[in-house]
Amino acid sequence: MSALSTHAESAKAWPFEQARALLKRLENLEKAGTPKEGPITFETGYGPSGLPHIGTFGEVVRTTMVRHAFEVLTDGKYETRLICVSDDMDGMRKVPSTVPNPAELEPYLQQPLTAVPDPFGTHDSYGAHMNSRLIGFLDSFGFQYEFKSATKLYKSGAFDAALLRALEKFDEIMAVMLPTLGAERQATYSPFLPISPTTGRVLYVPMKATNPEDGTITFEDEDGSDVTLPVTGGNVKLQWKPDFGMRWAALGVDFEMFGKDHQDNAPIYSKICQILGSRPPQQYVYELFLDDKGEKISKTKGNGISVEDWLAYAPQESLSLFQFQKPRAAKKLYFDVIPKAVDEYLTFLSKFPDEEPARQIENPVWHIHLGNPPAGTTPVSFALLLNLVSAANAETKEQLWGFISRYAPEASPDSHPLLDDLAGYAIRYYEDFVKPTKTYRAPDEKERKALEDFTNRLRNWQGEANAEELQNLTFEIGKTHEFENLRDWFKALYEVLLGQSQGPRFGGFAALYGVDETAQLIEDALAR
Repeated sequence: MSALSTHAESAKAWPFEQARALLKRLENLEKAGTPKEGPITFETGYGPSGLPHIGTFGEVVRTTMVRHAFEVLTDGKYETRLICVSDDMDGMRKVPSTVPNPAELEPYLQQPLTAVPDPFGTHDSYGAHMNSRLIGFLDSFGFQYEFKSATKLYKSGAFDAALLRALEKFDEIMAVMLPTLGAERQATYSPFLPISPTTGRVLYVPMKATNPEDGTITFEDEDGSDVTLPVTGGNVKLQWKPDFGMRWAALGVDFEMFGKDHQDNAPIYSKICQILGSRPPQQYVYELFLDDKGEKISKTKGNGISVEDWLAYAPQESLSLFQFQKPRAAKKLYFDVIPKAVDEYLTFLSKFPDEEPARQIENPVWHIHLGNPPAGTTPVSFALLLNLVSAANAETKEQLWGFISRYAPEASPDSHPLLDDLAGYAIRYYEDFVKPTKTYRAPDEKERKALEDFTNRLRNWQGEANAEELQNLTFEIGKTHEFENLRDWFKALYEVLLGQSQGPRFGGFAALYGVDETAQLIEDALAR
């Protein structure tokens, strides 16, 4: 056993906790005389009725972290795989308003998404188009996974054995499902959803007969005739809750995570899986994101941030960090959290090289970069860059680099590409979110005297533009002018000079912006 896997046995990071629980599940299977055959399977699911979104990213990136933690914990003893299943055999319940010529899709309502024409004209079906978008989305982040289409799984025979077993256990599955339904729904419920041979639609109809002996079901079709179909070969699909458990059994899933909105149904998924003769996978429930008002983020409401939104203002690693941190705590996901996430990522990255191996595997960047974080750090924080953009009225990265190069002569766009990217992100974020909300105020008499003193001291500054010494000077001015709470002094600096109530360490800002430039900034604010 390697030293790293030994450290993994006691690591507290949540991916290792899940990896150890998964290993325990495998050991229990061996003790029960039913050892796992084939690779250890991690699964994520995707509903292709709409575009992949931040929840899709979060589920795959978090599952990837658990998969990597498991591989390290077990020292590569097990082969693993991550499969991403698209539920593209679901019926299209409504036509998305965002597609071209939506009226043309109205005749295909309730047909499987892979039977609906592609309104974009690039693929064989709407489902195929959305699957392609998912694959492109996942590939853009470099995820290692196997894509699975539910339609192909149903039609290829991959689910046939599990479907025949479900037919045999029809009454047991109904006994699980019926208590979860209202009286009206109970009267028409069936775990099997036949595809109408006349209309091609997914039918929610009761079964007139189930025939395990020949593997068929009988139901009333939309034209009123009785139809008998085999449950195999893609003629039927399962209701989504039984489908969840059947998929676990058919694909041999060992680990799956899902949002808290699935938590109440998880026991149902597990019971279905057990009825079909398999042990349910290790499961992990994560909390859902909230918007800035504390309401659950919804694709329908459009009240959240998309992956594209985040990546317009910050690097992917900061989004991965946001997903890594406290997945079981409800967190607000809106634009204000981006700068903090970026700087936390930079802090964790800078600490990593000096940590002991046992601490490194607890560091989020180890999980974000699958054990191999990039070398090098940035000499300037994202928050500092935002304030520099504000003070300098910078509109280009070249303008920012004029200040950065003086502050950190060893840095350049070529030697510090992450910092160069951050400069561009800072300009964009400032223009869209900081600048519109700026509110400058005039200083009161006490603050004015302190600022005038500060200007004089800066104009007479003899030393280098050292961040720590300039921070000490800032503290000294506040104490000299008897600010009982120095936070009030720093708040005044930012509100009067930059039009905002908070910012990074002022000494660091003055060192980056320049001593004379900072003095001029204060003089201009006092004159204003």
